[in-house]
Amino acid sequence: MSEYTPDSIEKKWQEIWEENKYFKAEVDHSREKYYCLEMLPYPSGRLHMGHVRNYSIGDVLARYERMQGKNVLHPMGWDAFGLPAENAALKNNTQPAKWTYENIATMRAQLKRLGYSYDWDAELATCHPKYYKWEQEFFIKLYNKGLIYRKKAPVNWCPKCNTVLANEQVEDGLCWRCDSKVEQKELSQWFLRITEYADELLEFLDKLPGWPERVRTMQRNWIGRSYGSELDFELEGLDEKLTVFTTRPDTLYGCSFMSIAAEHPMVEKLIEGKEQAEAVRAFVKETTEMDQFDRSSDSLEKKGAFTGAYCINPVNGDRLPIFVANFVLMGYGTGAVMAVPAHDQRDFEFAQKYDLPLKVVIQPKDEALDPANMTEAYTAPGVLVNSAQFDGMENKPAQEAITDYLAETGRGRKTVNYRLRDWNISRQRFWGAPIPMIHCDKCGIVPVPTENLPVQLPDDAQVLPDGRSPLPHTPEFYEVTCPVCGGKAHRETDTMDTFMESSWYFLRYTCAKDDTQALDPEAVKYWLPVDQYIGGIEHAILHLLYARFFIKALRDENIIELDEPFENLLTQGMVLMDGSKMSKSKGNVVDPDEMIGKYGADTVRLFCLFAAPPEKDLEWNDKGIEGSARFIKRIWRVVNDLGGKLDAVEPCASVEGMSLSSAAKDMRRKEHETVKKVTEDIRRAFQFNTAIAAVMELVNDIYHQKDELMKTEDGRYVLASTLSTALTVLSPVAPHVCEELWQQLGHADHLAARFWPKYDEKALVRDEITVVVQVNGKLRGRLNVAANAAREDIEKAALAESNVAAHIEGKTVRKVIVVPGKLVNIVVG
Repeated sequence: MSEYTPDSIEKKWQEIWEENKYFKAEVDHSREKYYCLEMLPYPSGRLHMGHVRNYSIGDVLARYERMQGKNVLHPMGWDAFGLPAENAALKNNTQPAKWTYENIATMRAQLKRLGYSYDWDAELATCHPKYYKWEQEFFIKLYNKGLIYRKKAPVNWCPKCNTVLANEQVEDGLCWRCDSKVEQKELSQWFLRITEYADELLEFLDKLPGWPERVRTMQRNWIGRSYGSELDFELEGLDEKLTVFTTRPDTLYGCSFMSIAAEHPMVEKLIEGKEQAEAVRAFVKETTEMDQFDRSSDSLEKKGAFTGAYCINPVNGDRLPIFVANFVLMGYGTGAVMAVPAHDQRDFEFAQKYDLPLKVVIQPKDEALDPANMTEAYTAPGVLVNSAQFDGMENKPAQEAITDYLAETGRGRKTVNYRLRDWNISRQRFWGAPIPMIHCDKCGIVPVPTENLPVQLPDDAQVLPDGRSPLPHTPEFYEVTCPVCGGKAHRETDTMDTFMESSWYFLRYTCAKDDTQALDPEAVKYWLPVDQYIGGIEHAILHLLYARFFIKALRDENIIELDEPFENLLTQGMVLMDGSKMSKSKGNVVDPDEMIGKYGADTVRLFCLFAAPPEKDLEWNDKGIEGSARFIKRIWRVVNDLGGKLDAVEPCASVEGMSLSSAAKDMRRKEHETVKKVTEDIRRAFQFNTAIAAVMELVNDIYHQKDELMKTEDGRYVLASTLSTALTVLSPVAPHVCEELWQQLGHADHLAARFWPKYDEKALVRDEITVVVQVNGKLRGRLNVAANAAREDIEKAALAESNVAAHIEGKTVRKVIVVPGKLVNIVVG
């Protein structure tokens, strides 16, 4: 018996696969395509077990679909720009590019060591000028289309990362990268008009049934479409109006004051010449320095400052004081909120604090609310009161009626509002794709001519000690000639948000080495959309929403013909240790290289797929991987023991014309049951854990029945077929050991080029079945009967069974219930 040596076996087969180009993908219209993709990793330096789990899931699917005869594209690349490279470069006194490419080399070697079936000819790195050249070209096209613009606006600023963050990159008021508290600044920034596609992004979610409902719900909530009214409140003493958006026009008659955001552009006009001016300015400063998340929190203490100004309610002429309030944000609606304290809890708390009046306009059906006795806002449904001609209406129908009234009388208009805001893509960092724009005092902002792309990062630039970008301090980079007038100009020194790169990389995989164009239309049309996308739930908003938008924008530029990038989405769970996510700071990291060195890549892959269903979190434990190692060694021993004694027989081989023994029939049935089970588990629900369990059960049956089967010619034939089948269906999970054992069985070809075995329905039919026999519902015996036995024969055999007969002796049999193929229940009295 040869020894199982995973290191040499795995490297051997990885070389064979590469030599034969088994995983290279090319457009072939004669074959059905399958595009399998895991989210590309950031080259941090080392793989972690989360990577291994993610890529193992994708590799099983890619190998399985390839064995189904499909033309499979399964690529890998590197999301290589970003802050961590700069921080590491500072720490190690090196260049971000050098650090990044060294990490890519390390991680590429790790991925190859795990035996993943990637088409390495399609590899890309987003930090390479040959990649971001085309991204810069897209930028210019979208700019010329009006989908990219520059404006001065309040932005999220991370003081530690020294850069702006998009709204989606602020999590609970903290930077998504470093957990620093985010500040508010006003800067000129570049934006993508993602809001232009808000409706389509929302509506197309219903066309993605292959996505988890949880992810679709998260995107719906983030887009946040709401219907309501926009109406104008005249300002007392000013020839201007204050515009408000509300989803509750049914409460309009109960408005008793107005709240506006500290950032509202009308603040200075409202306080001009008022005695409150300085106090309001101080409050504005205090509020704008607050965290945006805190300002939207329900637990926030509601504070405000009276501006000294008033506005007029357009439906009843009430004079309403205007306050700057800390809980009102410019990011939603118009930055002005009509305050109805009797029916909104935030307004109620504010009114209580500043002794402002409450006016009830919605009453419960069986109760009359008294504002003087209210301890909280009434927000439930009810009937309108104190609302002129709308009195007596239920508040839901009244919303539509009042909206129509406002429109008819010219006091308001129906409108739709969104939580989604345009995507801020400016980053004040070095390690990113340069924004291809030029600032000229004479011509304004003009694009870099496409023939001058890419605008490359200077190779010798050093990140400044505090992390700031060197680009604004590098004249040889920013000093340029205006391409329009030929005069002196300066290049844009902001770089693009790294999510720009990951918004289209999956398109570039289809033509990664094409230097003549960003995308090959034929290749994109053939391969896209991605059939199966795999990645973490943490990308539900940022990456997935941006990628969907980017595809629609490129479609409308006639660059591609595609509405949605990802047909199906699988969000795998995390890898945990002692109930916590693995992290270096917690000291609970399992090193994949260490595990591969100890057990082999196949065992590591097997454990990651067997320990939990893919969508669930996986709890790492040493006993689990030891169990996986024992299973690999068991199948190794079985094949080693039998390989030289058996002929090479095809999986699920035909037995036409053969007369099989009872043992051979049982083994053949188990073989075909296993293929059916594994096929269904992989195809329908990605339940790799139960698929692997089925193969384990088959191998155990082989182990226990092999000696009996080896006694006869038909038994040896079925045993050889079953071993071939076990290796074939296990090969997507543990490909190296299965290839090696396949060869030991005498097969001349390779499993990587094999088709998936097909089970025979006839083989699943049992000659005999076991029937449970109960007496008054209690188990009293079991019968082996012919699978096609008549009901009367089963009943007769059940009554004659010795233990059953003993329990019914002397009693009257009142009824015999026969459930075919399962049980007999004898009712006695």
